[in-house]
Amino acid sequence: STGKMGQSRVGVVVSIENRPGKSGREGIERLVQLVRTDMERVNALILSRTGSDVTMIPEVANHLIESGGKRLRPMLTIATAMLSGYQGEGHIRLAASVEFMHTATLLHDDVVDASEMRRGKKAARMLWGNEASVLVGDFLLGQAFKMMVEVGSLQCLDILATAAAVIAEGEVMQLGAAKNTATSEDEYLAVIRAKTAALFAAAAEVGPVLGGLDRTAQVAARSYGTNLGVAFQLIDDALDYGGASAALGKNVGDDFREGKITLPVVLSYRRGSDEERTFWQRTLQRGEIGDGDFERARQIMQSHKALDDTIERARHYGAMAKDALKLFPASPMRAALDDVVDFCVARAY
Repeated sequence: STGKMGQSRVGVVVSIENRPGKSGREGIERLVQLVRTDMERVNALILSRTGSDVTMIPEVANHLIESGGKRLRPMLTIATAMLSGYQGEGHIRLAASVEFMHTATLLHDDVVDASEMRRGKKAARMLWGNEASVLVGDFLLGQAFKMMVEVGSLQCLDILATAAAVIAEGEVMQLGAAKNTATSEDEYLAVIRAKTAALFAAAAEVGPVLGGLDRTAQVAARSYGTNLGVAFQLIDDALDYGGASAALGKNVGDDFREGKITLPVVLSYRRGSDEERTFWQRTLQRGEIGDGDFERARQIMQSHKALDDTIERARHYGAMAKDALKLFPASPMRAALDDVVDFCVARAY
């Protein structure tokens, strides 16, 4: 999701136990271990900053914050700061800011998408209503910017503020592409670069900025985050048509029912027959979905290798993410960040 897109449903919940299979599939366990101490501080800060005398604010915020997300984005901030030799405290606040930005976009996303589920439980909007979800998201964005200011790095503030604007642009771009089966692959990638990858990119880039590394290192970390974010989202897109609900933390087929145009749909529509294109127009554009239509959608995707090719494209972005990191000297942290790429892609299997 952010993303949640479905496509950016950027908040899927996936267990982080070691996985069987090819090397590099040990998940994100190595990263979790390396950042554990700092992430405990991040989590404590997150909980303290959701406090408010307005009762509904902590209720709504904690419903989502405590619902078991992987915290992948703030972990990237901690990890890249450590990779850059940073010795201060600022990365704790920036990581918490990143998680607040992410949580705010999830709250807003669920309203826009009229989603009923988020991370395997009822979306906040189903419990407190759309208005509260939007307003608590705004509160979290305000808290995020407050923490950024406390860190005192104008450059980090610039990177994260720019990301916040880009994410909002991506949301609006997606509204424009919504239910439009004629969306091109380029247009779709532009949406997920903005909606999902922008926050991954910013989360990774602020680490070397805090560490005082040169622009080359900052650009490398940003490239890692961008390409990881795109790969992450493409796998999410594929999983919505091919994965088990438990692995996703959302209902399989949500994207289809919500009329979302994601990459498997874009590829299937381009490669399909007139009859198949009519099917996509009926189900996604007009929202006329009947019994068996989701199975039919999956069959069409299989026949055009749309899911396989979506995963293949994700692998390609994952490879670019790993290459970007090679600018940093080999270390346990760099190896752990490599593992994260494998973990994100391996979710598809």
